[in-house]
Amino acid sequence: MPVVNTHHPGATRSLPRRLAAPAAVLAAVAGAFAYVGAVDPNEPGHYPACPLLRLTGLYCPGCGGLRSAHAVVHGDLLAALHDNAAAVLGYLGCAVLWAVWVVHAVRGRPLRIEPRPAHLWSVGALVLVFTVVRNLPFGGWLHP
Repeated sequence: MPVVNTHHPGATRSLPRRLAAPAAVLAAVAGAFAYVGAVDPNEPGHYPACPLLRLTGLYCPGCGGLRSAHAVVHGDLLAALHDNAAAVLGYLGCAVLWAVWVVHAVRGRPLRIEPRPAHLWSVGALVLVFTVVRNLPFGGWLHP
């Protein structure tokens, strides 16, 4: 009977080394959120304006994202959802993905994310619908 090698190459590294990359990403994201939490994007002059909004008056899918992050840092989920609901879903999705990455790292298994084209097209379609709806007259509740 053939022997199957179930050994994962990442498992030979120590736990601190396996957690180094997730910890670095967490530190970077925490730093970015701390900065946005401290420097209020609701006050003019702190951040550049969205070029699409400035040139066309249309909201891009990211418009309101900094205000949304600021509201999340300050614990105001309703304001965050109002400023950019898609960004809040993105924050949540990234947090879940990071947690899965940490679990894989602790177990010594590599994290492989291989979304199918249908998944990528679905996400793209949802972002497109969000962008179009927030720019239509009845989508005013999605304006940042």
